[in-house]
Amino acid sequence: MSVIVLNQNTKRESGRKVQLGNVQAAKTIADIIRTCLGPRAMLKMLMDPMGGIVMTNDGNAILREIQVKHPAAKSMIEISRTQDEEVGDGTTSVIILAGEFMSVAEPFLEQQMHPTQIIAAYRLAMDDMIDILKQQISVPVDIDNREEMLKIIRSSVGTKFINKWGDLACNIALDAVKTVALDRGDRKEIDIKNYAKVEKVPGGEIEDSKVLTGVMINKDVTHGRMKRRIENPRIMLLDCNLEYKKGESQTSLELSSDTDFSRVLQLEEEFIKKMCDEVIALKPDLVITEKGISDLAQHFLMKANITAIRRVRKTDNNRIARACGATIVNRTEELKEEDIGTGAGLFEVNKFGDEYFTFITECNNPKACTILLRGASKDVLNEVERNLQDAMNVARNVIVDPRLVPGGGACEMALAHALTEKAKLVAGVQQWPYKAVAKGLEVIPRTLIQNCGANTIRTITALRAKHAAEGNTSWGIDGESGQIVDMQELGVWDTYAVKAQTFKTALETAMLLLRIDDIVSGTKKATGAEGSESGGAPTTD
Repeated sequence: MSVIVLNQNTKRESGRKVQLGNVQAAKTIADIIRTCLGPRAMLKMLMDPMGGIVMTNDGNAILREIQVKHPAAKSMIEISRTQDEEVGDGTTSVIILAGEFMSVAEPFLEQQMHPTQIIAAYRLAMDDMIDILKQQISVPVDIDNREEMLKIIRSSVGTKFINKWGDLACNIALDAVKTVALDRGDRKEIDIKNYAKVEKVPGGEIEDSKVLTGVMINKDVTHGRMKRRIENPRIMLLDCNLEYKKGESQTSLELSSDTDFSRVLQLEEEFIKKMCDEVIALKPDLVITEKGISDLAQHFLMKANITAIRRVRKTDNNRIARACGATIVNRTEELKEEDIGTGAGLFEVNKFGDEYFTFITECNNPKACTILLRGASKDVLNEVERNLQDAMNVARNVIVDPRLVPGGGACEMALAHALTEKAKLVAGVQQWPYKAVAKGLEVIPRTLIQNCGANTIRTITALRAKHAAEGNTSWGIDGESGQIVDMQELGVWDTYAVKAQTFKTALETAMLLLRIDDIVSGTKKATGAEGSESGGAPTTD
């Protein structure tokens, strides 16, 4: 390895060695989670720094916990996070593909082909791939057909822990996404992260999980004598204290006579009474605030037969506002009749185990919801939540872009065949890396076969022949048995948005890493007087 000392604290690696090192790093990361693909996926047990354990086969969750020092490996981990944020699924596939695209470039680097040539071929292949995927392989889908939608979501949870309760999970995911969907005319806005909250309550059966037509928060009423159940409540949402406001700049009072103290208390009480009167004037049944409510304010509200809940999270308050049609008000003086939410049918407080939960449900047109998950333990619930997030993302992607591609490696195999044919038309030396991309795509069906324990070479050869002979793009691998089946009959589909994003992200990452020909790391020396005092560049490890 060529290490050139630039100064006291900086070491440098360059040239082919770095490129081949990057390829190895990418392959290593891909190999870690290769066994996590498909319905026969193995689980990984992760230990976090706090001593807790996580058991999952979710690629993104696994890579989040892995500590690596190699910069190329860090880039690989980053793409899994990008994929998760962008489309919420395909985190395992994108790493495996990126690792394979790096791997198939290795022979060309060893043959001294310039990385720019490889990258140009990869870019050409990426454009053709997305084009073929959209024009020839994807099929439109009717998002109003519930059966069809459930089938699509079902194929996404087929590889997950929650598969055993697949029908329940699919119904929950579809209902939640349809609840939070907002039609903006030219486009649909679906914000799952902020408006479809998952609440995990250990205990009960997984079958007890459901989507609430409204919101649930982990809070109890502030006063024991306030009502814990109200039908058709008038709900007021506040973002201010119902207590005496302390002075912002001057906080010291000088009291000269003994009556001054009682006068100060009297002023405080009058101030709180005034605020409560402004609230009571609009006759709400339920007041929810993000800040505190003083004992005196609780007393006034209770006498007016109003239930109060305090210190609710901002995100929960936003969800309640969307669910019942209320407006969050910052000052009690600005309260108006139209700020009151009347869309909820029922408010009640229930107890699960030792904790109280507030339910605001039976909303007329809720644009926010809470998914209540029950289960045996926290570990089970965490895994169910991760799987459910994937299912909801699939539902969202189909509603936003209603196109599907066959799953089970069929789409990758069809693309591999199409690109192999197209490679014959590519001029010059770029033809070989172009063909290598087609070969790299076969890693998905190959990994599915390996994870089933079937005969890899025989099955992949038969599948390749099937695509070459029949021109049918829906032949793939049954992830349970490792047999070749028609995905249309099996009913396994992937969303076009996820697949297109997976291919683009994987290829672009490979191109980015191949472009690197130098790694300079400026790390401080741990020992030595000069080294420890005068550090060079900040560390990149």
